[in-house]
Amino acid sequence: MRELTSAQCVIFDFDGPLCRLFARRTAASVAARLWETYVPHAPRDSWPHTPDPLRLLATAFEAPSPLPRGTAHELEHSLTQEEIAAAEGAFPTGYADALVRTLGATGRRPAVATDNSAAAVERYLAGRGLLDAFAGRVCGRRCDADGPRLKPDPDCVRRALEATGTPAADAVMIGDSARDLGAARAAGVAFVGYARNDRKEAELRTAGAIHVVGSLKEILLTVDPLAHV
Repeated sequence: MRELTSAQCVIFDFDGPLCRLFARRTAASVAARLWETYVPHAPRDSWPHTPDPLRLLATAFEAPSPLPRGTAHELEHSLTQEEIAAAEGAFPTGYADALVRTLGATGRRPAVATDNSAAAVERYLAGRGLLDAFAGRVCGRRCDADGPRLKPDPDCVRRALEATGTPAADAVMIGDSARDLGAARAAGVAFVGYARNDRKEAELRTAGAIHVVGSLKEILLTVDPLAHV
């Protein structure tokens, strides 16, 4: 993985590569609460039946929108609060903390580019003693008047590059979904897939990912072959 050894900036997706955000407060339960609160305001057949709260959020802003715009923004705020609460019980991905610290120790700049809220990411990182490692470089979901710019839109990846002052050619992204890969490609950033199971690996391979690892230990040892793991 030559991209990793030469990268000056390593951009992490959050939910997956750094932690399992919904390990205890599950994504399905969050989606169910959003459904119960907001679906009564719109025709039920206009909503996807999904355990993915981000898909519900995207639907709330799609044209023709099933929700009044103000209500859609309320849904986004509710999701942010759910994510912050989930961050309290998120489960760290193996070797993620060590990788982040090693990147900093070897002069590389870590950043986060995620569809989750920056507030949830910062809550999690603070709890792990890692917030300073990402100071000013947590690029979470941005939701403007037209709605959220979610991956594969490269918005958050480009903001991560700007926050680190790094050209795209000198950066690499670690992600666990086809959407992550699409966003990295659109931003001109190299990509390494993290797949914690066979389903994730198949999704990434089908999307065209060349480098896929089953453990961040592989990335850690690429960055620092002498790391004590």
